[in-house]
Amino acid sequence: MIPARMAPLVGKYIVRHRARSLLTLGGIATAMFLFCAVQAMHSGVTSATRETAGETTLVVYRENRFCPFTSELPQDYARAIAEIPGVRSVSPMRIVVNSCRASLDVVTFRGVEEKALRDADFEMLAGGISEWTRRNDAAVVGERLAQRRGLGVGDRLSAAGITVSIAGILASDDPQHQNVAYVHLDFIQRAAGNKQGIVTQFNVEVADPGQLDAVAAGIDEAFANSQAPTWTSSEKAFVARAVTDIVQLVDFAGWLGIGSLVAIFALVANAISLSVQDRVKDHAVMRTLGYPEHLIARLVVVESLGISLLGGIAGVAVAWGVSALGKFTFSVEGLSVVVQADVPTVAQGLAICIAIGIGAGLLPAARAARLSTAEAFRAV
Repeated sequence: MIPARMAPLVGKYIVRHRARSLLTLGGIATAMFLFCAVQAMHSGVTSATRETAGETTLVVYRENRFCPFTSELPQDYARAIAEIPGVRSVSPMRIVVNSCRASLDVVTFRGVEEKALRDADFEMLAGGISEWTRRNDAAVVGERLAQRRGLGVGDRLSAAGITVSIAGILASDDPQHQNVAYVHLDFIQRAAGNKQGIVTQFNVEVADPGQLDAVAAGIDEAFANSQAPTWTSSEKAFVARAVTDIVQLVDFAGWLGIGSLVAIFALVANAISLSVQDRVKDHAVMRTLGYPEHLIARLVVVESLGISLLGGIAGVAVAWGVSALGKFTFSVEGLSVVVQADVPTVAQGLAICIAIGIGAGLLPAARAARLSTAEAFRAV
C-alpha cells in the first residue's frame, strides 16, 4: 500500500503522541473484546441449535414438561418405540441436574445404558469405559465439566445429592457431551429417589434423515392416549426450545456488538483526524519536497489501519484467552451452550478491524491530500 521504506514513518506517527495512542488502542481493544464475546455467545447458540440435513437423532420427552425433574416416562416405552418403522436404536436416559435455571455452573448427570455410552461419538482423554463398567457409581465426565470442577480420574464429584467416582474424561465437538457426567442408568434411578423403571427421555436414532418428522409423529401418536404422552423433536430443536431465554439474551447482546463497532470507528476516526491536524507542517514540508498527494493520503490510511489493527489484535487476544481459560458454558434444563471464541470469530473480528481502519482513515486522508502547500504553511 505504501513503499516499505515509509513504514517506519507510520510507526513514528503512531508513537508520537503516546498517551493519545495508548488511550485509543485501549478503547479499541475493549470494544473488540466486547464484540468477540458477543460473537462467541452467538456462535455457541448456533452450534447447539442449528439443524443439519443429516441429523438422525430424536429426543422423546414427556409432553408439556420442561425441566428434567418433571419429565417421567416408563422405561418400557423403549420396546414400543423400537417397533416403529424407521427407528434404528433407542436409548433410555435418566437426567438429574443440580439446577434447572440458566447458570454457568450446572452439573448434569445422564444415566445411560452401557451400549449407549460405547456408541456415543466422543474421544476419551483419560481413563476409559472399561473402568466405568466395573463400578456402579462410576462416571465419565465431559472435558469442560472436568476442567471447571478441577476433576481427574479417580476423583469424586458430588452434586444434586449424588456422589460419583470419575472413571474417565471425554472430549467431543458436541456441546451436549462437554458438560455432563455419564453414569449407570440403574444407579441414577436409585439415587434420584428410587425411580426404577422411570426415565427422563429417550434418544432415538433414525435410519433415514428424511424420515425424521414421520418417525417423530409416529412416536407421539403411539403414546397420545397413554398416561404419559410424549413430545418428540429433533435433538437440535429440543435444545433450541430449552435455551430460548439464552437465545433472546444473545440477540439483545448483538446490539452491544454493533455498538462496539461504532465505537471503534469513532475512536479511530478521531485519533487520525487529530493526528493529521498535528502534522500539517509535516505535510507542507513533504509537499515542498515533491511527495505526491496520493502518497500522503496512503500514509494517513495506513496509520489508521495500523491503529485499528493493533487495538483489534489486543482485544481479540484477550477475548480468546478469557474464553479458553474460563471454559464458560450456559446450561439450562441440563442442556449446554458453549461460549468459545473460535477461529471464525477471531478472523471476523480482525477483518472488521481492517475494514474500519481503512474506512475511518479515508476522510482525513482526503483532506490531507487536498491541502495545498500554501494553505499548509499558512496553517502552521
